[in-house]
Amino acid sequence: MGNMESFSEVVQLMKEYVRTQVSDVAYNCWITFIEPVKFENGKAIIYIKTAFQRDILLKQYLDKIETGFESVLGFPVEVVIATEENIKEYLDSYSPENSGNSSEKEPESPLNEESGNYDFTFDTFIVGPSNNFAYAACKAVATQQTGSYNPLFIYGPSGLGKTHLLMAIANEVKKQHPEQTIISVSSETFTNELIAAIQTQTINSFHNKYRRADILLVDDIQFIAGKESTQEEFFHTFNELYQVGKQIVLTSDRPPKDIKTLEDRLKSRFEWGLLTDISPPDFETRIAIINRKADLLQIKIPSDVTEFIANRLRTNIRQLEGAVKKIKANKLLVGATPSISMAQTVVKEILNDNQPVPVTVERIIEEVAKTYSVSPEDIRSQKRSAQISLARQTAIYIVREVTQMSMAPIGEEFGGRDHSTIVYALTQMKKMIDTDQRQKEIIDDIIKNIKNR
Repeated sequence: MGNMESFSEVVQLMKEYVRTQVSDVAYNCWITFIEPVKFENGKAIIYIKTAFQRDILLKQYLDKIETGFESVLGFPVEVVIATEENIKEYLDSYSPENSGNSSEKEPESPLNEESGNYDFTFDTFIVGPSNNFAYAACKAVATQQTGSYNPLFIYGPSGLGKTHLLMAIANEVKKQHPEQTIISVSSETFTNELIAAIQTQTINSFHNKYRRADILLVDDIQFIAGKESTQEEFFHTFNELYQVGKQIVLTSDRPPKDIKTLEDRLKSRFEWGLLTDISPPDFETRIAIINRKADLLQIKIPSDVTEFIANRLRTNIRQLEGAVKKIKANKLLVGATPSISMAQTVVKEILNDNQPVPVTVERIIEEVAKTYSVSPEDIRSQKRSAQISLARQTAIYIVREVTQMSMAPIGEEFGGRDHSTIVYALTQMKKMIDTDQRQKEIIDDIIKNIKNR
């Protein structure tokens, strides 16, 4: 178990577990920066750069990290968090002899990228009939052979490689044109940065950051739906870049016309260039993806097992790769050879994992708050301004729709409001949805965004 590769895998799977338990902001601020060091004497030693980050992890996320390790390994471990200050004492004892690596292979630096995660380049993207047009368009944009695909808008369900293509464009441009400024961001980050810039009165530096891009890549643009100030800001950023011929590439889980609360002026701009979709891969492509991931992870999977996985997991590349990772983890931790029965267990786990994560009330309130430009605290508070009341009633309605919770627990979540207040909010919102098309669209978009996280 000292083997560096296997521990990297375990840390990666732990992070994926924690991702389902915390907000996106928490994940992106803290959890994503955790790196593997080693596993020894029942201790999982992980690294995060600063003591400040370590303290946050210890105070707020340690129990989730521990549960994450236990869910991957099947037994509890003690978690030790090293930082830049004290990493040396953990590394001194880290050598080829006690790391379990074979002598011909140097141990990887424990602070490297997690093993088995390939670079997101065009070479590592597996092309098939379901994605070849999107692939060709991205390649043309990256090698700057065309100015007519601007913006390039790629849409399709989660887990099919849209983010991989965005990163491949960034990597290719970096290689061919190192002097160019590439800005690659999720629309969630764009929104959070804008909110922070407004609060700290640094909107000029926010403008400068985005408007000096030679190429702007935005993942999951559907999350700006309904958020007025974000759409306003993005509209101006888009125009400035477009007018001077800078390239813009956007991804979304649906085409612009289906993002209901996206302003028409943005919808039309998103359709100016090229729209291309990615659909789930066919059987042959799924087999190729499993084989590629197995090669990367240096594991041999018999063809009957590969076919079994490809037949069961049909709609999501991330799931296919997850299956290979889990098989590798089983092999390393238990020494079992990949078999159909192991694949059955793995597929079952993945399909169960993939049941929509119970959507937390907190996530709904966060999304609604951003849409109405109020804070989550406002929504839970006793404040009664028109904007806050509307946001609160919307959040109550969505919580009821998505979680099917009963009235009393919903009241608890919203600052201890009583049963009749919740019933009143739901009644008001139902009336409004029947008469106000825009409110109905806002609610539909928020529900879609929450479920597609």
